[in-house]
Amino acid sequence: MRLNSKQLRVSRPEEKEKALIVRRPLWIILDNVLDTYNIGGLFRLADAVGAREIILCAGSETPPSSRIHKAAVGTENWVAWRHFDSALEALLHLKSRHPNMKIVIIEQDKKAILLGNLEYRVPGDQPLAVVVGHETDGVSKEAKNLADIIVEIPMWGINKSLNVIVSCAIVLYRMLEL
Repeated sequence: MRLNSKQLRVSRPEEKEKALIVRRPLWIILDNVLDTYNIGGLFRLADAVGAREIILCAGSETPPSSRIHKAAVGTENWVAWRHFDSALEALLHLKSRHPNMKIVIIEQDKKAILLGNLEYRVPGDQPLAVVVGHETDGVSKEAKNLADIIVEIPMWGINKSLNVIVSCAIVLYRMLEL
């Protein structure tokens, strides 16, 4: 089943419909992402890559929200989500249930490897948490301390960074080899 944006905007799936979609052991964690356009766009990305869940942390707005819905075009009804007080709390919760989970942070950091040097590919059954952060302040220090990998996308122009949706999509598609 594939729905276009018009169909998605009005869809209200039942749990049995959601259960038919094959989801990867992949969690996208939003560490205090505040822009509702970014949150909605990350729901669309989560659906596109078959993520199991989006985890919204700290001050990130949660559905139902007309602003999230506008950018998500209804995918917030199809992708499971929940809220935690912090990304650290969310990551510790996930690690307790999936001890072999890899944690990837997308961030500009002195410990980061450049995207071009990223050789890690996600096996189909490998639990993976990908964390993106606040539009100005980035990922919290506490969450970064749990990272297995910190990935940075090189910037060659005058702009210092990419939008969190774009950054997350670039890294995920590279790691998942879709």
